Amino acid sequence: MPRSRRTESGPVTRRASEERMWHRRRRTALVVLFLAGTGLVVIDAARHRPVPAPVPAAAAPSAAPTTPAAPTPAPTSAAPTPSPSPWPSVSRSPSVRPSATRSPSPVASRPVAAVAFPERGLGSFTEVTRPGRVLGTAGALRRFRVAVEDGTKQDPHTFAAEVDAILGDPRSWVAAKRFRLQRVPTGAPAEFTVYLATPATSERMCALGGLDTEGYTSCRLPGQVIINLARWLTAVPDYGAPVATYRAYAINHEVGHQLGQGHEACPASGSPAPVMQQQTLGLKGCLAYAWPYLAGRRYVGPAIP
Repeated sequence: MPRSRRTESGPVTRRASEERMWHRRRRTALVVLFLAGTGLVVIDAARHRPVPAPVPAAAAPSAAPTTPAAPTPAPTSAAPTPSPSPWPSVSRSPSVRPSATRSPSPVASRPVAAVAFPERGLGSFTEVTRPGRVLGTAGALRRFRVAVEDGTKQDPHTFAAEVDAILGDPRSWVAAKRFRLQRVPTGAPAEFTVYLATPATSERMCALGGLDTEGYTSCRLPGQVIINLARWLTAVPDYGAPVATYRAYAINHEVGHQLGQGHEACPASGSPAPVMQQQTLGLKGCLAYAWPYLAGRRYVGPAIP
């Protein structure tokens, strides 16, 4: 009988030895197949180049220089500093203005003076009975009368003195030296009459000549210079000059119509307003100015047809 060997597991027979051999060969074949399979995977991976998984930032090598970059400043809420303009700054010379007397600069929202006056008077007028001095130095004499509506509480002689002072000013119409003016008493022949009338009466008088003043503005009809009492006492809002300046404008403007002058426009923003501009309806960028002459010369604006 064949001899047997004893192990810790028991006796080993020939059959058992063959089985162990078969198992070793099987393991060897499996190892070979495993290695072959691993090679195929490696080859396939090299062919398709799959995207590698991201490397953690702490372990990723840096291709940047070893000098650390300056930190980016955190955004702030302040507005960015504007870039300098590519255009050079231009120094402009101030516009040249006449050197004669200039009315004050306009002020915003200048209120109308709080002066009480009647909206309507008695409709009758009192003319000044005393003559005035001759106004001007040369030319033919042109005569006028002055009348104030009754019931206005305005003294006719005071009003007449103001009219004389305005028309006799060296900046007024007599500066042309082509005529002189003189106020004459009641009943004396005259070219025109200057009336001071309440808003209601002045509106009615102007309407007889086809003019609609809405009881607000003054007007002129042939032989009649009609001054609105409300404007005489309070001027107009935002005129930017004293009431005395507006009074001089109103007299010179309406008498200018009597002398044959038409309406004119503001020549340029910031310039004095021509006396024949309708300053009561707005200065249109000009500055209040009450006189036909400026620096000894006739001051005009563009004619309005």
